[in-house]
Amino acid sequence: MHPAQDNALPARDAMDRIYGWQKNIYDLTRKPYLLGRDAIIEELKPPAGARVLEVGCGTARNLVKAARMWPQASFFGADVSTEMLGIAQRSLMRADMAQRIKLAWADAAQFDPEKTFGVAGFERIMFSYTLSMIPQWEAVLEHALEILKPGGRILIADFGDQNELPAAFKSILHRWLALFHVTPRQDMQEKVEAMAQRHGAKVQFRRIYRGYAFIAAIEKPER
Repeated sequence: MHPAQDNALPARDAMDRIYGWQKNIYDLTRKPYLLGRDAIIEELKPPAGARVLEVGCGTARNLVKAARMWPQASFFGADVSTEMLGIAQRSLMRADMAQRIKLAWADAAQFDPEKTFGVAGFERIMFSYTLSMIPQWEAVLEHALEILKPGGRILIADFGDQNELPAAFKSILHRWLALFHVTPRQDMQEKVEAMAQRHGAKVQFRRIYRGYAFIAAIEKPER
């Protein structure tokens, strides 16, 4: 087994334990509170022939919707959970998207896009409520910037700091999310802006629903 895969096995096992019992009801139960997902799909706007990757693709809900909205692009999905990839593959079959969307198991912090998908990089990468589940989220985002093509964009939707919401709501939300190994990143904006600066990239943050969530767009400079 490749060392990179071996290092990712604990994460795979953890995610499979979390989603093994809820994979079949995931989309139904997440719809009310994973806000902003459709917004980043609409903001993808990939050029003709672009390759779009979703890191942590889960059930492939976002990929199917994006592929329908942007038929001029090719779509790829990576996830560390084999349980979710199984559901995702069945979702693609039902949606008649198995030929347009390619899925693969991957460690988001270090996978090789050429070996995993047969491509050199991506013009668009999206993270939909993924970074709040990954302890090494900074390494994952750094890697995404490395495999992003010049002029490409990364789009992120995730939990915000909730600082404009009632303290009791925030406390209850955080305790509930912790049951699913989800940790809203209170310093996400600060660290992403610093990371973008190191890469010479531009970044825009938009708080939604009084800070319940945020949407971010990182644009890598042309060479």
